[in-house]
Amino acid sequence: MKKITFNRKLTFALVCAVIAVGAVATYALTAVNLAEGAMSFSQLFNGPADVAMRDATMQPGDATAWHYHPGKAYVIVKSGTVTEATGCGGTEIHTAGQAFEEPIPRVHQLRNNETVPAEFLFTVIVPSGQPRTITVPGPLCGPPTNMDQCKDNGWLNFNFPRSFEDQGDCVSFIETGK
Repeated sequence: MKKITFNRKLTFALVCAVIAVGAVATYALTAVNLAEGAMSFSQLFNGPADVAMRDATMQPGDATAWHYHPGKAYVIVKSGTVTEATGCGGTEIHTAGQAFEEPIPRVHQLRNNETVPAEFLFTVIVPSGQPRTITVPGPLCGPPTNMDQCKDNGWLNFNFPRSFEDQGDCVSFIETGK
């Protein structure tokens, strides 16, 4: 009886390990640092900024964690296809030769849903001393960028960087950033 219990525990532990390894492998991205530099003044932030350039590769089935950048990110797809999911439910597909930018601070996730590796170059510009990427626990929607998004209960859709009490609160956030 003890042997059967031990085998069940061992099987359970092995299944958990496989699931854990699978979960970690899902958020895979190989990135090579190409260059980093500091700007004494950037009009983007009206002050100093840090710039980083990387070459990234995603294998088929790979995805990044849900994240955002406290600055601008510019991406050029060199090969393959990258699918970008936004926290508000949108999806965009970017193929080799296409470029795109990430608005500040849009929560998103990149995926390689194809059968071949995807390679892309990206440049991130952030206020000096800020992290380049901030990981979040899942898809978050926001921030609203215009007052029309707050109308007709649209304010209910947003939960990043915070939720709103009503349409007026949403409009106030757009006007003040708070």
